Amino acid sequence: MTARLIAAAFVLAELLIAPAAVRAHAFLDHSDPAVGSTVPTSPAVIHLWFTQQVEPAFSWVTVTDQSGASMNDGPAAIDASNQSELDVKLKHLTAGTYTVKWHVLSVDTHTTQGDFTFRLGKG
Repeated sequence: MTARLIAAAFVLAELLIAPAAVRAHAFLDHSDPAVGSTVPTSPAVIHLWFTQQVEPAFSWVTVTDQSGASMNDGPAAIDASNQSELDVKLKHLTAGTYTVKWHVLSVDTHTTQGDFTFRLGKG
């Protein structure tokens, strides 16, 4: 019986600790334009919202066109009113598919990175 109680305690501890570990990184929560979306007009800014606050000095976003040319119009910056939002201004975009690559350092010192595409033009 004692062995079963100990095993159950370990399983319970694992279940309680695992969600905290998952939240220990700044993951992309949502973006504007949305991941995989098609937008009708050229966005002036890409907005990325993360699940934690991010450190601006060690976080970046690049937006490239189909040929790999940068569409950034300056460096990415943290939104002054929301430390979990990372924005980058864009050059004027023409119809096509664009790749957004990001790398962030969260305030808890963990890094995450990823990429997604969006399309400018008719759906």
